Amino acid sequence: MAWFRKDKKPRQPRAERLEIPADAWEKCEACGHTDIRDKFARNSNVCPACDYHRRFRAHEYAALLLDDGTLEEKDVELASVDPLEFPEYPGRLKKALKNAGDHDAILTLSGLMDQMPVNLGVMDFAFMGGSMGSVVGEKIARLGQRSLEKKWPLIVLSCSGGARMQEGVLSLMQMAKTSAMLSQLAERRIPYVSILTNPTTGGVSASYAMLGDAILAEPGAVIGFAGPRVIKQTLGQDLPEGFQTAEFLLSHGMVDQVVHRHQLKRTVGQLLRHMSGKPAATGWASS
Repeated sequence: MAWFRKDKKPRQPRAERLEIPADAWEKCEACGHTDIRDKFARNSNVCPACDYHRRFRAHEYAALLLDDGTLEEKDVELASVDPLEFPEYPGRLKKALKNAGDHDAILTLSGLMDQMPVNLGVMDFAFMGGSMGSVVGEKIARLGQRSLEKKWPLIVLSCSGGARMQEGVLSLMQMAKTSAMLSQLAERRIPYVSILTNPTTGGVSASYAMLGDAILAEPGAVIGFAGPRVIKQTLGQDLPEGFQTAEFLLSHGMVDQVVHRHQLKRTVGQLLRHMSGKPAATGWASS
């Protein structure tokens, strides 16, 4: 009865071996969930398993917050120098520019957010840990000046380890410089929204990051001045659970709202319309 018998033929080996690129997969730093990189990207780099907000690049935040086709980068000619002749600093700058792009530790832009003209500054941790140097302070000051001239709201998204030690006191001076500009915005009643992401620490948290008319933070973001180990050694006692997280600061009145990345643009847009007392603008003029 050969009709019902299927002859088994030896399987021929594949001529080509399919290989998955090593960079096609990514792993969540919080829960260890491994998934395709594109899936993380489509979810705004938020872990689909545990909702952990992974680090986002400056240009990605800009695309997330501003309307398509309205982004205009500002002050691209500004670049860090080595005023103190700090050892190996020029080499580190070249490496940072190669790895992170040509916008130093902050990307500054003008554009529309829900048809409302705004000025936006986004810090980038990929450039020397988002450290605040002279260029960062100057870019924020110029962005604030444009807001004064055009009466456009200012938004600054912080992601930084603090002041850049290679520029010494020149870096620390940016705290006063940016704070003075923000005080002028406050006097003119021009809205300033500060967005805190993971991490926001050091001189950045001690200046413009905590001076917003509204201060928002992403879930789980580490926010503070000194690190928890230093604080624990100084106080000589254990710190509360969740110390220096966005949720801890919210419960103690230091931030106004913890906002999921998916809701960030909508929330900021609603805040700006409320603070401005007017509907979204229908157009904008380039400066």
